[in-house]
Amino acid sequence: MQKTSRQLGIVLELQHRKMVKAEELAERFETSIRTIYRDIQTLNEAGVPVIGLPGIGYSLMEGYFLPPISFTSEEALTLLMGTEFIEQRFDERYSHSARSSRAKIEAILPKSIRTDADRVRESIRLLYKEEPDIGAREKAHIETLREALLARKKIRFTHHKRYKDATNNGETSRSAAPLGLVLVDGGWILIAQCDLRQDIRHFRVSRMSDLSIMDEHYQVPEDFRLHEYQPKDDRTVRIRARFDTKIADKVKESNLYYMEEAHLHDEGYDVTFRVREMEELLQWILGWGSEVVIIEPESFKSRVKEEIELMLKRY
Repeated sequence: MQKTSRQLGIVLELQHRKMVKAEELAERFETSIRTIYRDIQTLNEAGVPVIGLPGIGYSLMEGYFLPPISFTSEEALTLLMGTEFIEQRFDERYSHSARSSRAKIEAILPKSIRTDADRVRESIRLLYKEEPDIGAREKAHIETLREALLARKKIRFTHHKRYKDATNNGETSRSAAPLGLVLVDGGWILIAQCDLRQDIRHFRVSRMSDLSIMDEHYQVPEDFRLHEYQPKDDRTVRIRARFDTKIADKVKESNLYYMEEAHLHDEGYDVTFRVREMEELLQWILGWGSEVVIIEPESFKSRVKEEIELMLKRY
């Protein structure tokens, strides 16, 4: 650890605790007690009021805080909640940094603001649901993708589609230039220039496997800005379905991304969907059971019947 970083860490440690012995500081920063003595002297010469009591330890003069950092309760809460979010959704390296950042923020807060922030945090909880294996794999992939993004190196991986189609078994080997990561509906999406498709494509990180970083470097397109990027809307397949009027509110509340327009009338609740492929909507439609009927196209009607017949064979 560099000298300046260690001395800042000593100040933060003293702000967080009322009294700290030189031996404890030496163990905390993995250095000698003599080095801690020199650091304390340097801090005193710089104007940091460190008080030393022989045989007891060091403490900071009451009321001293690192300038110019000064947070309101709302600002402190925003930062603390942000670290909790990062700890939950990022890889282990960033999770560790989030925990460390939270400890440093709490250390420099005046007691009154820290108390207010703790009170609000106790009444707010961040929850998200993830399948354990997918969550661990996704976080490991995020770390690899971060490294590739920073080094501007291409990646190689296997992509697993949500469903199989007529041309393959649902898996394809890809190489791509990663351009950015986006968190959508609780899941990470990789935006990348795909070598196979020769275009920008989106890959759900939880559906990637055998991920590795290649030696090949790449350049980010000059006109690409992640925060300004708008994906192409290639949903060209339209599907119309009629739901029973009694479940119209439930269908509306589902807020499905593929919904295009809806109309409630005496015969039912008619909804138009726009998808890339019919399979994207199949399982969702089947979930409504007998309370939905497909109006068009005939090809999707046939696909629903086929799936129902396959289900019946299991009973």
